[in-house]
Amino acid sequence: MQTVQNPSLSVFSAAYWRAARAEFRNVRVLAFSGLVCAMAIVLESLPIYLLGPSLKIYFSFLVVSLGCMCYGPLVGMAAGAIIDSVGFLLAGYGEPYFPGYMVTALLSGLIYGVALYRRKPTLLRIIAVRLLINYGSNVLLGSVWKAMLYGKGYLYYASTGLVKNTIMLPLEVFLMWVVLRAAVQYDLDRKYIHGRMAR
Repeated sequence: MQTVQNPSLSVFSAAYWRAARAEFRNVRVLAFSGLVCAMAIVLESLPIYLLGPSLKIYFSFLVVSLGCMCYGPLVGMAAGAIIDSVGFLLAGYGEPYFPGYMVTALLSGLIYGVALYRRKPTLLRIIAVRLLINYGSNVLLGSVWKAMLYGKGYLYYASTGLVKNTIMLPLEVFLMWVVLRAAVQYDLDRKYIHGRMAR
């Protein structure tokens, strides 16, 4: 199970996407992605309420971003689809399934993977990722899905989502930085997934 070991591959190169596709043939990557999916689904059901029911934080983004840093955007998109589908089946709370949230999950896996796969998780990179996820996926797209589902109008959901995601941004950046930095310091990927010890 050999992957391309050049960490400086450009995301615009064919070799980068061949390496990302090859992750599907790595048994340890598949096992790790299954663990990430399971942990994300559990964490989705255990939010922490910060200022009442309207402002809460889900910690699933931490394991999803860690997974995508290790196995890239393509496996990350597949994992996002599994998390969305299985999470709905286990805890749909009686609401109808809506495919828009699958699009958001796929997009989040792509963003995390492209930004973090074979890249050092610097603070500036993590801030950029959170800006894309919070304002692109959560506010712009999420408001469309909520307006289609609940009918209060796009601007209502966009304005409330903008406030919530702006408040949460510093905390999410800090938590991501702590978790991804620890993973790099302990050499998680090289030791247990792609490195010599993982073979």
